[in-house]
Amino acid sequence: MAEEEEKKKFNFKKIALFGIGPIALIGIGVGVGAFLFMPTQTPVEQVEELIEKKLQQAGQLPSNPDESESGGEPQKMYKDTPSTETFVTSYYTFPDNFTTNLKGSKAFLQISVGVSTQYDETVMENVELHQLALRSEILSAVSEFAVEEIEGKGGRDALANKIKDAVNNKLELLEGFGGVEGVFFTSFVLQ
Repeated sequence: MAEEEEKKKFNFKKIALFGIGPIALIGIGVGVGAFLFMPTQTPVEQVEELIEKKLQQAGQLPSNPDESESGGEPQKMYKDTPSTETFVTSYYTFPDNFTTNLKGSKAFLQISVGVSTQYDETVMENVELHQLALRSEILSAVSEFAVEEIEGKGGRDALANKIKDAVNNKLELLEGFGGVEGVFFTSFVLQ
């Protein structure tokens, strides 16, 4: 019996030594490895450090932070805003709706039209001065379209281009210069 108890203790010691021991050693190894090889900086700090190095290499930052005016912080660099000449867009909306039948159908179209230009105010003054003649040209241009031709965005764009050409042609006849660059629909009802 004494031998059996000794064998049981011996087996228990073997299991403890060879079973739990390697697991404990692996755990200790992982812990030590993580401690030694984990970065001491957060990812944000790492990215900031890389950016500073790149800026120093490009000559946009001083080599050491003491050279900057802000006492240890790098000086902020600003990009110049490109100076481009911008043009003011002027708009004119015809006061009343345009209503006309469409080609080849009983359907009619009712639209409100606005025009735009980046030329001086003379163009809009001419549009307002010749509003009656331009209304006639717009109605004539719209009535040349069939229902199928003005459905969808492409059709509306084609109609806007046709109106723009008609307005510019009439203004060129009356004033010697068109100048209308865009046509917009503020309402568009097809029935």
